[in-house]
Amino acid sequence: MTQRWPEVLDLLASAVAAGPATVVVDGTDPAVVTSTAQRLASTLSASREAGEDIVRSDASIAIDGGGPRVVVWLRTSRHRHAEEANRGDAADIVVDLHDPAWPVVRHINPRLLDHGWWYLRESRAFFGVRAATWDTKFGDDLPAYAAAVHRAGLPRGGTVLDAGCGTGRALPALRAAVGSEGVVLGLDLTPQMLDVARARGERLILGDARRLPLAAASLDAVFAAGLVMHLPDATKGLRELARVTVPGGHLVLFHPSGRAALAARHGRVLRPDEPLSRSPLTESCSRSGWTLTDYDDGDDRFFALAIRRADR
Repeated sequence: MTQRWPEVLDLLASAVAAGPATVVVDGTDPAVVTSTAQRLASTLSASREAGEDIVRSDASIAIDGGGPRVVVWLRTSRHRHAEEANRGDAADIVVDLHDPAWPVVRHINPRLLDHGWWYLRESRAFFGVRAATWDTKFGDDLPAYAAAVHRAGLPRGGTVLDAGCGTGRALPALRAAVGSEGVVLGLDLTPQMLDVARARGERLILGDARRLPLAAASLDAVFAAGLVMHLPDATKGLRELARVTVPGGHLVLFHPSGRAALAARHGRVLRPDEPLSRSPLTESCSRSGWTLTDYDDGDDRFFALAIRRADR
């Protein structure tokens, strides 16, 4: 058992309410399912009151004879068939086991546990161990970042934030756009990512994009690559980005591959209600103080541009 397993099992146990419940551990690898169910049963036994019996039957853990059903999906492969993807998408809890030695909880149904307090820890766990090799794996998409920044038409001399900057792949292009007289900030919640980004030579902030440590109307533009899909509430996240942006300022949402290609890479099927689908994004922008003016979900990039309205 790795150092991450006790943390993950404690988190899963905290998501199961006290009293009667039935936890179903599911996945495509029977050995992993059985092992995880046994570990979770042991963790729950240690955390329950005396007299609350826990009995494991196949992949189910019955706590005190029934109660609410909680489905835990163990995602062991990025490349899943549609049926498997649907089963995972319907689960209450999703545990990412792409790296068996480093489990990460990727989703918990809000009815079980508030997203806010575990989101930060698990996001850092996921990205922290990948920071050192991130640029080696994805470094060839730097021209795509430069093209997106150029397309956005950012103001010369302006102040721009790269929200969720990661290793800072967009920072050189943002610097070129605003010039030496402009200000470029990079913000990320993972310290290891910022350690790599420091080589880019810009001002970096360790922080959460949902609660920016910046004054209202202090930015001319926000660039966000791959951020919105990770936010628990897209509208609230976009509202916070609007708070720190001046009226008429730009919001650039970007990914160096289209949504369909990205979904295929992760073995899932696109849904029309996803935050970056055109209709939901248009609505969430409108409700949060932005007007969506450009939307391009191509084969080799996702690009959306919104303008900060003056009426919010």
